[in-house]
Amino acid sequence: MQSQKYVLPLLLLFIGVIILVFLNISLGSVNIPFKDVFASIFNLEVSKETWRYIVVEYRLPKAITAIITGSGLAISGLLMQTLFRNPLAGPYVLGLSSGASLGVAIVIMGASVFGGAFAGILLSKWSLVIASSLGSLLVLIAVMLASLRLRDTMAILIIGLMFASLTAAVVSVLSYFSPAAQLQQYVFWSFGSLGDLSWNEVGILAMFWFVGIILAISCIKNLNTLLLGEQYAKSLGVSIQKNRLIIIIATSLLAGSITAFAGPIAFVGLAVPHLIRQIIPVNNHSILVPAVILGGAALMLICDIAAQMPGQEYTLPINAITSLIGAPVVIWLLVRKRKFLF
Repeated sequence: MQSQKYVLPLLLLFIGVIILVFLNISLGSVNIPFKDVFASIFNLEVSKETWRYIVVEYRLPKAITAIITGSGLAISGLLMQTLFRNPLAGPYVLGLSSGASLGVAIVIMGASVFGGAFAGILLSKWSLVIASSLGSLLVLIAVMLASLRLRDTMAILIIGLMFASLTAAVVSVLSYFSPAAQLQQYVFWSFGSLGDLSWNEVGILAMFWFVGIILAISCIKNLNTLLLGEQYAKSLGVSIQKNRLIIIIATSLLAGSITAFAGPIAFVGLAVPHLIRQIIPVNNHSILVPAVILGGAALMLICDIAAQMPGQEYTLPINAITSLIGAPVVIWLLVRKRKFLF
């Protein structure tokens, strides 16, 4: 009975995401009427054929990428905050983003060593995706090995932060010795982007997202027990080590794949769980998980609408917009409520 009163907020969040999807597709350098957006998606007659091409080939994949990115990072943040029982934990706390950044930095800033056609291959879109994925994977393997040897969950958090510091230091050294052009290319990658993915790339990203979400849903019951402490969870028969591995793998699949395809996007994973807890004051993960998925998708769609500057030809960095829009909202909500619901 208690969970039924949260059906309406979840339904409103879902309707909000649908409306934001149409707004996101409609607005941009060329504003497309809603009826033509609908007609383009469902292959009906449109006023202009160029609008169909813009919707199907560019804006619809971008909107889907925004949903995947926002929901995936938000769920990753929720998993990390619950695992470490720390309201400041986010999806990149294990050092995955730093590992991905190191992989990309090595490819971009080391490409000039090879020169010629081989450098062109190294700087292709797929090589950056592979380098980012490998960087995240190496950090993931190191963290997983540590998690098998350590009983203290907080020690894993510290190890993740140390890996992040170590890889960030290597990136700084590479940046110091890199030419201006390569440094600029790396900086542009670090801004994050939702609009550069083809349908094939969106499909691959969606597969990683689906597996990560399924893993997150599979441990909802154990997440609820972890809120009361590891000792209490053990007394209920929860395998802490197995549960920890599932959470780390789910977070790594979501955060690592999103970073590989869309770049390191900050703030969303840290803020959305807190925003949702202010709107829906509950700690039951069977309600929090779908709410955070919808909330993350909604926030990313709003940020993308603001980033693409409706009516303008240029697009602002999505990384900057997520913090500029989200941080003041979180500050206002927390000051208004005066407490973390955690």
